[in-house]
Amino acid sequence: MSFDNRSIFEEEHKVFRENFRKFCEEEVKPHQEKWIEQGIVDRAIWEKAGENGFLAPAVDEEYGGLSLNDFRYSQIMIEELAYIGENGFALALHNDVIAPYISAYGNEEQKQRWLPGICSGEIILAIAMTEPDTGSDLQAIKSRLEDKGDHYILNGAKTYISNGIISDLVIVAAKAPEGVTLVCVPRGAEGFNRGRNLKKMGMKSQDTAELFFENVVVPKTDVLGQPGQGFIYLMQKLAQERLVTALGAVGGSVYAFNETLNFVKERTAFGKPIGKFQNTRFRMAELKTEITIGQTFVDSLVTKLNAGTITPDEASMAKWWCTDLLNRVVDQGVQFHGGAGYMMEYPIARAYIDARITPIFAGTNEIMKEIIGRSLGL
Repeated sequence: MSFDNRSIFEEEHKVFRENFRKFCEEEVKPHQEKWIEQGIVDRAIWEKAGENGFLAPAVDEEYGGLSLNDFRYSQIMIEELAYIGENGFALALHNDVIAPYISAYGNEEQKQRWLPGICSGEIILAIAMTEPDTGSDLQAIKSRLEDKGDHYILNGAKTYISNGIISDLVIVAAKAPEGVTLVCVPRGAEGFNRGRNLKKMGMKSQDTAELFFENVVVPKTDVLGQPGQGFIYLMQKLAQERLVTALGAVGGSVYAFNETLNFVKERTAFGKPIGKFQNTRFRMAELKTEITIGQTFVDSLVTKLNAGTITPDEASMAKWWCTDLLNRVVDQGVQFHGGAGYMMEYPIARAYIDARITPIFAGTNEIMKEIIGRSLGL
């Protein structure tokens, strides 16, 4: 099943997709097993992505980007990585979740200092919000910034931070006297230490770490935007982050569906392919329909995002429904694979365990429903 020829895309997007698909085939797929075994992707893939213009393409050309202020290019990259089952190379996190904070809220000096490296792959990004005792409730974070005049002193701990090991610049949410504030902490800052690369159920090639900040000196020049406005900044960017998650979930659903479709066409039972049994045909028909609905919905939201009209409740709807869809697709895929579905040598097994985090990260699906419910005045 393919969704390549959707009306949302124009000729230049199709050319971009062909180029990025070739990049995935040549530069990503050959290394996937190695990255999983070592628990982290190689820095080389980031540099190669930068050389090819695939890092933060929305950034203005004067800062090293391509000025492609069209989210459809990001959508294509998210989809193509999902179509090969790649969940470790956190391109969308870097491009579409974190880099926009610096583009939107950074001052001119900060943009000139950081954006060229972000576009080249020399500076890999992470964002640190979650704490050991704080997940979705960002107002309850305990990390503190003590104002010392021309600098802050940062103390606190963060956990479950994607790109936690490989990142060179971390945007940290902490409480200053003015309120929640975003500060940028570079690799090597004194008092900034990384914990272990956490052992996760799935997404094993995506490095996830604990971060510790002990009396870290943060110059006022490394504050992103205005002190005390961090919570507002985070809320303003969460709709895009949740759409990113939804796009990846639909792409992952396509990948798992295709793996399952190929299997049920080839695997035989009682003298015929198991896809010929009515139960299999009906369930696969249902999944194709649901994936098509999800794809149509997220495509419409990409159009709204480009127009600046997407709403938080729409992004929340896409995030919870599409990640739930992904988990239904991979679960059914394992079932149709039978015993083979429980073997890690089959892609569906990895897809199954990788999918389980998606209803949790970028805000749990329960929080998504809370946002939608509140938008109804309930």
